[in-house]
Amino acid sequence: MDLNKILSDMKNCPCGKEHTFATKVVEISSGLVNRVGAVLTEANFPKKLLFVADENSLGASAGLIESLTAAGFVLKKVIYPDVRTARIEGVRELEALCYDVDAVLSVGTGSINDMCRVASYQMGKRFAIFATAPSMDGFASDTAPIIENNFKNSFRAEQPEIILADTKILADSPVELKAAGFGDIIAKYIGLVDWKISNLLTDEYYCDAIADLTMKAINKVVAMGEHVTDANEEAAGSIMEALVFTGLAMKLAGTSRPASGAEHVVSHFWECRKLLDGVWPGYHGTKVGVATVLINRIYRNIASRVTEIDPIPDPTDWETVKAVFGEKMVDEMMKLNTPTITDTIDLARLKAKWPEIRTLILDTLPTDEEMVRMMKTAGAVITPEDVHVDAKLFEEGLRYHAYMRYRVLLTRLMGMMQIDIMDYLQ
Repeated sequence: MDLNKILSDMKNCPCGKEHTFATKVVEISSGLVNRVGAVLTEANFPKKLLFVADENSLGASAGLIESLTAAGFVLKKVIYPDVRTARIEGVRELEALCYDVDAVLSVGTGSINDMCRVASYQMGKRFAIFATAPSMDGFASDTAPIIENNFKNSFRAEQPEIILADTKILADSPVELKAAGFGDIIAKYIGLVDWKISNLLTDEYYCDAIADLTMKAINKVVAMGEHVTDANEEAAGSIMEALVFTGLAMKLAGTSRPASGAEHVVSHFWECRKLLDGVWPGYHGTKVGVATVLINRIYRNIASRVTEIDPIPDPTDWETVKAVFGEKMVDEMMKLNTPTITDTIDLARLKAKWPEIRTLILDTLPTDEEMVRMMKTAGAVITPEDVHVDAKLFEEGLRYHAYMRYRVLLTRLMGMMQIDIMDYLQ
């Protein structure tokens, strides 16, 4: 991946922002696991490493430790049985192990990487990733979703200096992980729309060049959709590259906006509620994909049917919202709503911009039929039942997810627009 070209293309960007990122090396190639030590050495990566993996990611990376030790790396190993959620307790554990190392190497995907990137940031350690599955969009991100006080919040994190992936390992990863990565990429359709809507209504920073970079990543993955479930190195590598691109886009923008909209927050709501019940919520990208199908359908239906709006002040019934979040989540939720994001919305501007928002939605988002076809072609699931979300959690997630973020999302504005989100599912 030509990182210098990405930065060169972003020079003198019309958005007025100077775009940078910390990632220096991205290599996604066949048989790379046996050359990791040499690649890290060539990049002058420190030799004293905190090596973090779980038994699954370590098992998939046969030859990695040998490659590192042969190149003179000294490894302080942390091998978990099975990491499925990124919790603040795990971050603190890794921080305590960082004192006598110079850098952190995370082996795996998802939660392992998220804990490592936050610990690296907090401890001022250099950070690299060896990816074992193309399953999520955070590889190149400088933020990470971490569960603290029963709530999934975004934490500042260290952007990896080096991202490495062996396409043989990626291709051989479980089908559900590859499909989860596809779902996480398809979600960017919604993220870009919600980002632009906020720009239109509140002048939130927005960059067309970053949006274009993200859309190229989407198109690249969609083109490989029929090969996602195969043990196909080209398809797995394309998904991985696109996932890295979207992480770089977040860093270039200084926000997760290019990669995350209402669909991610719906997934976070479902995940937090399941974790409170002591249930593993499943792979994040899988639920994000399902939420993307739903939000895409809702947004297009509203844009097609609602030609005019007459906005009213935010009609939120806060007692109902508090009851839905419950005593274990309500305090964190209220922190994000004191003040609440709708205080930034001018009703007259919302009314005036609605025609432009309608056009944006219809021009950007696939039709429902196209979205369902893309997901099915890639072997991704598309219904709440597929991710074990029952009718009650499904409806609460759609109605109340937006209160989990201090962020303008179209779903958060529907009460002001006098729209019931459940009326537009069909």
